[in-house]
Amino acid sequence: MSIRALIVDDEPLARRRIRALLERDPAVKILGECGDGESAVEAISRKKPNLVFLDVQMPGLDGFGVIEAVGAQRMPAVVFVTAFDEHAVRAFEKHAVDYLVKPFDDERFADAVSHATRHLDGRAADGVAAGARLLKAVESLEADREYAARLLVRCEGRLVVVPVDEIDWISAEDNYVVLHAGKAAHRMRGTMNDTVSRLDPRSFLRVNRSTIVATDRVRELQPAFHGEYYVILKDGGRLVVSRGYRERVLERLAGTP
Repeated sequence: MSIRALIVDDEPLARRRIRALLERDPAVKILGECGDGESAVEAISRKKPNLVFLDVQMPGLDGFGVIEAVGAQRMPAVVFVTAFDEHAVRAFEKHAVDYLVKPFDDERFADAVSHATRHLDGRAADGVAAGARLLKAVESLEADREYAARLLVRCEGRLVVVPVDEIDWISAEDNYVVLHAGKAAHRMRGTMNDTVSRLDPRSFLRVNRSTIVATDRVRELQPAFHGEYYVILKDGGRLVVSRGYRERVLERLAGTP
């Protein structure tokens, strides 16, 4: 089976190295490169690669966040590119197609591509099982991560503590995010990517590029125009689910991994 590859790494030098190595193999078609997790999610949806070289540690939406946003059942085969310690690497061994520990040599990279090719040859018959294994690996690693229990917001010379479990939804506003908690709205400097990386993905869900919602605040979904949906909150608020996030939102709120 031919490989349609997407390269995801926030380091330009690392992307160039992977591209140069892949270009040696005539059976590989490189679909593109992404320097961050959010653009990777969009590229996976649009370009439909069957293999992703995925960096684990990226600012904002990291490798785990990419898998969470795409959904394990729709995620292409993954070769992790990581500087993680041996404990994390051992977790990857049984669940990813392969992993590359930086720095890696040409021979190790060639082994990973060969392994990926063999995996793709059998993936069609085992796609659901492969997705389930990948999700299990991600969930086991997510369980070891610590997420914020509270966020600090600077307001008129004071620092206001906002417990995460009081947040209903979060919106983007220029170089700030707004934490909506009941009748209060706390404006905090930061980006959506940074904010979502600090929140437990089991409790918060991104519904479009500029909106995150607490899943237990959602009352229902309503279809809108052009393939979009509305999330209706328990307090009556309404948020737009964009087409790029629609399938993942529907799966998560239906309780599907």
